[in-house]
Amino acid sequence: MSNKIIYGLFADDELLLDATKKLVSKGHRVNEVYSPYPVHGLDTAMGLKYSRLAITSFLYGMLGAFLITLLMWYVMVSDWPMIIGGKPNFSYGQNLPAFIPVTFEATVFFAAHLMVITFLFRCGLFPGSSSRNPDPRTTDDKFLMEIHESDSKKITEIKSILKNSGAQEIKVKNSNSELLEEFEEKRKKEKNKKKIRSKKNNGLLEKFFKIIGKNPKKNE
Repeated sequence: MSNKIIYGLFADDELLLDATKKLVSKGHRVNEVYSPYPVHGLDTAMGLKYSRLAITSFLYGMLGAFLITLLMWYVMVSDWPMIIGGKPNFSYGQNLPAFIPVTFEATVFFAAHLMVITFLFRCGLFPGSSSRNPDPRTTDDKFLMEIHESDSKKITEIKSILKNSGAQEIKVKNSNSELLEEFEEKRKKEKNKKKIRSKKNNGLLEKFFKIIGKNPKKNE
């Protein structure tokens, strides 16, 4: 059987967290959760591994410290020794106190900027990337849970847990794009209904003005 994607839409973060705990306790894996803001304790409930971003930050900081140290040694000691205030210029170690502020700033600069860039690329938020959010309502006030499963029995069990946990909508799709396309179709239908209503209202207004003997267009 082909892999299916089960979506459960929640209106409250507590219901979402409770449903996640129930699913994980039953041996199911919650692949993704889309929410308008971070939910405290959700990463632990999903069983996510500890982020290794801090390790990359440390490595980037060490890289910045090494590069700026190399630059200052070459510029101030090796290539063109400079005597400032009578300080020795023939050894980097003897000049180290003067170089500490620059080393600190470069370490922080490299760690912060490269860590943010790594985070954005790891999350797929680099320039030119397209949105993978299957339901735009999660950017407002809804919470969407995404589960991948191919076993029909497990799908039935997951749907039952989601329903008992307070899910407003439960849908089974073949891909992420299907849910987004369905949402776009609903939004287009709602727009068409609003246009039809506005036309009807305009027609009623015109009839009303004709009855009372006034033309609203002339008045304008």
